[in-house]
Amino acid sequence: MRSSAYARTEWMEYTRTDRLTIMFALMLGSLMQMIDTSIVNVAVPSMQGNLGATLDQISWVATGYILANVITLPLTGWLSGMFGRRIYLAASMALFTLASLFCGMSHTLPMLVFFRIMQGVGGAALMATAQATMMQIFPPQQLGMVQAIFGLGLMVGPALGPTLGGWIVDNFSWPWIFYINLPVGTLATIMTLMFMHDSKLEPRRRVRVDLVGIALMVVGLGSLQTLLEKGTREGWFESDLIVALTIAAVVCLVAFIIWEMRIEHPLVNLRVLRHRGFSAGTAFAVAVGFGLYGGMFILPVFLQSIRHFTAQQSGMMVMPGALATAVTMPIVGRLVNRFPPRVLTAIGVAGAAISMFLFRSLTSDTGMDQLFWPLMLRGGSMGLLFVPLTLATLAGLPDREMSDGTALYNLSRQLGGSAGIAYLSTFLNHHMDVHFAVLSERVNLYNPAALTWLQALQRGFIAKGMAPSVARLQGLEMVRRMVLGQAAIQSYADAFVLMGIIFAATLPLLLLFEKHSPTHASHGPTVAE
Repeated sequence: MRSSAYARTEWMEYTRTDRLTIMFALMLGSLMQMIDTSIVNVAVPSMQGNLGATLDQISWVATGYILANVITLPLTGWLSGMFGRRIYLAASMALFTLASLFCGMSHTLPMLVFFRIMQGVGGAALMATAQATMMQIFPPQQLGMVQAIFGLGLMVGPALGPTLGGWIVDNFSWPWIFYINLPVGTLATIMTLMFMHDSKLEPRRRVRVDLVGIALMVVGLGSLQTLLEKGTREGWFESDLIVALTIAAVVCLVAFIIWEMRIEHPLVNLRVLRHRGFSAGTAFAVAVGFGLYGGMFILPVFLQSIRHFTAQQSGMMVMPGALATAVTMPIVGRLVNRFPPRVLTAIGVAGAAISMFLFRSLTSDTGMDQLFWPLMLRGGSMGLLFVPLTLATLAGLPDREMSDGTALYNLSRQLGGSAGIAYLSTFLNHHMDVHFAVLSERVNLYNPAALTWLQALQRGFIAKGMAPSVARLQGLEMVRRMVLGQAAIQSYADAFVLMGIIFAATLPLLLLFEKHSPTHASHGPTVAE
């Protein structure tokens, strides 16, 4: 149990109405932030044409946002302690909202990328500091439901982004994907300033700024995130840029860890990793990020490249899974007070793994009828996984380490997602080449079935008025495209199987978690004690 009075009394500083109002404001902020991680993707073609940018240049609109977010995440605990939780959260919301306004008003690419970076800086607190706040201002017995409600934005937001963005771009113009943040962000900022206050039991930290730590972390995490974003496009270690980024990331991050462990007042409190359950949870979060963001990346790409769906259509296809998550999480919020979190997490992991294996039966005709139940199972499993994993990871931390813990926990999930997308992109390309080579050995002119198929295609082209020689070339090209399409489908199926294996491989980490419910163990004594 926790020994500090703060662990049992900070939530008493708020009325029930104040707590619910703050939760609503923080939910608005987190949902707004998570939607913005994916909503931009569907507007890339419009931005590219409007700003006269190449595809590589316009990609920095997304990369700059994620890069700034990843670099700022570890700093949120330190910044919250320096300026106070209320001011830091409200300032972050205001920065995110103001940056959204200027993103929509941008007429040049550098201007747009700069304000997307500002969005990323502001958005970090809307994940980590907001989650730490929810853990501290609500009674222990309500933490499960509170994290379930707050988690809706984190889990459902990325699925809503492409659908909402596609509808806005089709019916309005790309600046409106940023303008929609203005009323939401303004309301969230005002509500935070009006109803939140800094705890009387948690004094602000007045320590010297760790310039060495900041420099090492910025270069290290910046290099790591950039190589994950650009690795596939640059050909990984065939590129001098990727080699240089890898060396910079390894050297700076190792130096950062050594430096932070040696100084008295570290920029990022890495000592929080001494808690066994927290360390297991952060490792688990990497796999969850890999599966969550990787799955949201793979399926829309399959639907758009193989099934030729629009971005909005593919977004609508993944909506059943998002709805399943939304329905499941409040239910799980009640279950965490009755069942050990690692049992619920195990069920969620098993369901997520099974759903990934179900996707291996993809074909060129796969549609909603075939995807509905795997998507529902994946969405429900993710909803079942998020709440108990969060509580098992964070609820046992001392209050003075809560902000640092939530920052590292969210960072691990974010880096897991970035690594997942980067690796799966390379995985798809490699396996497509492998499957194409294997299928090409079988589909050749010495195969009677393939020869009959080619001859039928030739006769069809000749019937349309083509010369026999041209018809033969056209037939060969069509056969090549069909073989390439089948190779692509098999590579997507392999990617889903890989994600299922990764989910299953995390199950042994559950043995490191406490057997009992952290909402009871951490806060055991009553307030009256």
